[in-house]
Amino acid sequence: MSLSGAYDPDNVFAKILRGEMPAVKVYEDGRVLAFMDVFPQSEGHVLIISKVSQARNLIEAEPQVLQDLMLTAQRIAAAVPAALDCDGVSIMQFNGAAGGQTVFHLHVHVIPRWVGRSMGGHSDGKMANIDDLKATAARISAAL
Repeated sequence: MSLSGAYDPDNVFAKILRGEMPAVKVYEDGRVLAFMDVFPQSEGHVLIISKVSQARNLIEAEPQVLQDLMLTAQRIAAAVPAALDCDGVSIMQFNGAAGGQTVFHLHVHVIPRWVGRSMGGHSDGKMANIDDLKATAARISAAL
């Protein structure tokens, strides 16, 4: 998909927001949802999405939506090292298929990093164990 076009209301994140697909939640308020990536690049990989916008990417996003997402990313990024004892955190955001985006609903990745441990590729990993995701989500949530 290109950087422009119509929002697809059947994308996986829209389905999660409507309750049609499950998600292991880390944090939620009236404007954002943070949940565990089921194909994590690293243990503790969290995705943050807007609940109020149909922006497909950062370029289309309303300023308040960007503020909501980034403030939540900041909170998650601070909680992750406390919860998982990681050495660093990568915060990523992709725009358009050529830019690496695979789900066309604006989202931010917060990915824990450890020295000496490589990070998996974006959207090419194996599906995580749901019980492991739930346990990790509980640890991150408790650190918020």
